[in-house]
Amino acid sequence: MKNLVIFLLLFSGLATWAAKPVPSDPKATPEAVELYQKMLKLEPKGMMFGHQDAFAYGTTWYAQEGRSDVKDVCSDHPAIIGWELGHLELGGPYSLDSVYFDNIRKGVNYANKIGAINTISWHFRNLLTGGTAWDVSSKKTVASILPGGEKHQQYLQYLDKLATFMLSLKTDQGKYIPVLFRPFHEHTGSWFWWGKNLCTVDEYKALWRFTVNYLRNEKNIHHLLFSYSTDRFATADEYLERYPGDDLIDLLGFDLYDNGPDYQTMLSNCARIVTQIATQKGKIAAVTEAGDPTGKKTEWWTKAILENLRPYNLSYVLVWRNSFTKTKDVPFGPYKGSPSEQDFVKFYNDPKTLFLKDIQ
Repeated sequence: MKNLVIFLLLFSGLATWAAKPVPSDPKATPEAVELYQKMLKLEPKGMMFGHQDAFAYGTTWYAQEGRSDVKDVCSDHPAIIGWELGHLELGGPYSLDSVYFDNIRKGVNYANKIGAINTISWHFRNLLTGGTAWDVSSKKTVASILPGGEKHQQYLQYLDKLATFMLSLKTDQGKYIPVLFRPFHEHTGSWFWWGKNLCTVDEYKALWRFTVNYLRNEKNIHHLLFSYSTDRFATADEYLERYPGDDLIDLLGFDLYDNGPDYQTMLSNCARIVTQIATQKGKIAAVTEAGDPTGKKTEWWTKAILENLRPYNLSYVLVWRNSFTKTKDVPFGPYKGSPSEQDFVKFYNDPKTLFLKDIQ
């Protein structure tokens, strides 16, 4: 009888273990698996707040370790830290947002060490035209970098540089730091060379499939969780039209900036659809980019963001960067003296939102 009880307990434990969700990569590192499960576990508890380049600079400072504009406002860091690798493919020392890659590497390590979660985007250049990621002058760029295309070998060189950087993201103990990687985003629009009107559905899916499999199988990278991220959409079918497959993707997200009177309705509708699909697939759900392009709405955080996302189990919402040259770009996050500073404090204090202290 005792042996039967022990067997049942062991079987129950194995069943519980087997039931835990796992990333799409069968060879995912233990740290990547842990991050995936942690993010899913946190979703019913609250929505993490993220900020692009939060540890890299703010509206009045650059490269001050331990500082963020968010912390200046609410005495706490974001839970999600965004980074950008554009220009890594060129072999230069700093990104298209003027952040040294060495500082990004250090920032990723620091964020991981204090318990924050890192997400990385990559707006790499148009290989066919030589222009930026925003160069949409050709509809053949995606086809040209796929196997058999005229720029395929150059794309492999870009991926090799990306792989070298990703493999350099290690803890002080030498373990790979898990990262959310979000390439080829906002593809339901057509302002990037991989956008909807610049390639076919099959070409876009093939781009994803080749890229992920090359990084996993050829470069032995297994600490990345891959994020599929659209721009605005109206239906589940539209959202999934170019979805490359469950075996490649770990996070379902969308980007949506406050660019019109229908913003709040659109935000709520997109969040509803994405969370439903993510639940069905056992994936993480998130608003991967957001922001108020004017930065002048005094109650934007509570009225536009919080109240429209409150009903849904989203892992996080990330707003774009606070440029350290205000004359160049509008700050998308909070900062001392911003019109919505006090509203952000209310946003921070709401039980729905999670910041660094809440997830450490």
